[in-house]
Amino acid sequence: MIILGLDPSLSSCGWGIIRAEGNRLTHLANGQIKTKASLPLATRLAELAGALEAIVLEHQPAAAAAEEVFVNKNPASTLKLAQARGVALMCAARGGLEVGEYAPSVVKKAVVGSGGASKDQVHAMVAMLLPGATIAGEDAADALAVAITHAHHLASARRGIR
Repeated sequence: MIILGLDPSLSSCGWGIIRAEGNRLTHLANGQIKTKASLPLATRLAELAGALEAIVLEHQPAAAAAEEVFVNKNPASTLKLAQARGVALMCAARGGLEVGEYAPSVVKKAVVGSGGASKDQVHAMVAMLLPGATIAGEDAADALAVAITHAHHLASARRGIR
């Protein structure tokens, strides 16, 4: 099964594609979609949508997963993040994908074994779980971690484990 992981953001949306075959995970692709802060919000959201739709068309994932929104101290930043996340979810749904949604602590626990793991620990484990992958940056690593989490949850569901 090919899985698209998403770490939504308006400034740098991370994405990662993995193949899950049983317990075996293989890296296929990853990247970051960056938009310019100087552009109008609607233009940035449209650019994000176009790039995500192209990724879905190119890689033909069977499933997708996204990190849930965390609340920033700055309400305007939280709102922009939520809008970018809405675009990401919409693009996945328009591609015919069901989307799993995971809190950051769930992703950390699935990848590292601790819900309080640091970003560095998560990125190190992603690199270990996907040997040979060249990771495009922090946001791409986070997206790959989300995809790995979804793969684990789907495998557990198939075995009847919740």
